[in-house]
Amino acid sequence: MYGGRGIQSKRDLEIEYQAQIPILRPSIHARRANMTVKFQDLYGFTVEGNVDDVNVLNEVREKVRQQGRVWWALEASKGANWYLDAHVSSTLKSSLKLSSLTNAITLKRLIRKGIPPNLRPKVWFTLSGAAKKKSTVPDSYYNDLTSAVEDKVTSATKQIDHDLPRTFPGHPWLDTPKGHAALRRVFFGYSFRDSDVGYCQVGFSTIQERYIICSFLLSKSVLSVNDCYTNNLSGCHVEQRVFKDLLTKKCPRIAAHLEALEFDVSLVCTEWFLCLFSKSLPSETTLRVWDVLFYEGAQVLFNVALAIFQMNERQLLTTHHVGDVINVIQRSTHHLFDPDELLTVAFDKIGLMTITNISKQRKKQEPAVMAELDQRIRRLNSVNESEK
Repeated sequence: MYGGRGIQSKRDLEIEYQAQIPILRPSIHARRANMTVKFQDLYGFTVEGNVDDVNVLNEVREKVRQQGRVWWALEASKGANWYLDAHVSSTLKSSLKLSSLTNAITLKRLIRKGIPPNLRPKVWFTLSGAAKKKSTVPDSYYNDLTSAVEDKVTSATKQIDHDLPRTFPGHPWLDTPKGHAALRRVFFGYSFRDSDVGYCQVGFSTIQERYIICSFLLSKSVLSVNDCYTNNLSGCHVEQRVFKDLLTKKCPRIAAHLEALEFDVSLVCTEWFLCLFSKSLPSETTLRVWDVLFYEGAQVLFNVALAIFQMNERQLLTTHHVGDVINVIQRSTHHLFDPDELLTVAFDKIGLMTITNISKQRKKQEPAVMAELDQRIRRLNSVNESEK
């Protein structure tokens, strides 16, 4: 009897333990998800996330290595700069040789899968149009510019010198004398090269926003949407209108719900379009967006923005307040360490908009936006006059 009771007790314990497993697993997962850890990403930046984020980032590192092997294998078979010729061919409107067309299609697919970090400087330089622009000026242009402005003092340069010691703290290269000197040359040079924008017009006031400046310089030189960075940010207001229309068309349920909440998409999208997602997405995810941006054009930004909303449709439809919507979006973008997760939705589910269609929609929205901005200025001037 004693032995029987012992066996029975053991079985009872097993049954009890098995019954608890479904409860224990979510509990463990919840603790992992809520455990915040600090770790370095692929580019030496310290970021915060949970244990699952670390695992995802490790998987991304391996994907980056695998993609690098693909690019190097193609270089070995097609030649060192085959993708540069493919980019030139893809921009021609005339008939193409089959080999050139094949290279162009291969390049597009490869870029959507990601350019290896060590090849990005060379590939971006060509895809962005920077190489073509550089060919129109003397080789000494950059050195001449930075030398000419090195000792000049303006409100912009004062702010730059104030911010540099707080820029990218702890980064193994950027937070060094050499790193600071390099950043200083770029910021100083650009503040004089485009004095209408200078340095401070887009609110580069916090440590995190230093990363934005890199995307800001790229956006100004590559996208040529200069009105996004004027004093009244008129172009940015137009982008918001275009995006709102696209959201209604591509994600009607989300758009209707947000309208019922009186949620203004500019609360999250302004930062995305001005900073090209560099403040919102993890480093590798941001750079993967830029890979495609430089090759396919500015319409890619709308694809990515729509994808972020679509990926969070279920959570967004359960929100009851504007603050809830912002929290859902910000939590999602902060943890998007896997670029493929985002870009698969952006291109396979959303469908690529053409730059021609985006330009048409911009032109359609511009008159109403400019009229509203003029009205705001008049009201502001009227208030100022009454206070004198």
